[in-house]
Amino acid sequence: MHTCRDCNQSFQTELALEIHRDSCEQGGLYCQVCGDRFREADATQDGWHYACPSEDCDGEGLQEDLFQVDEMRVATH
Repeated sequence: MHTCRDCNQSFQTELALEIHRDSCEQGGLYCQVCGDRFREADATQDGWHYACPSEDCDGEGLQEDLFQVDEMRVATH
């Protein structure tokens, strides 16, 4: 079984999980430049090149300006 880390939905195959991650409403990308959060499918047209879908933002590139929400770390005091 393969389980989505964001919504806990389970899938029989890894491919089904990967397809689901593109449209998972609870998952997403975070733009470090403008602070917007959006679905991965909204940030790419070809699956290789990523850019923030906000018209006023120049953020682009996974691990450059765009990060998976589950990879973000929150600082606490």
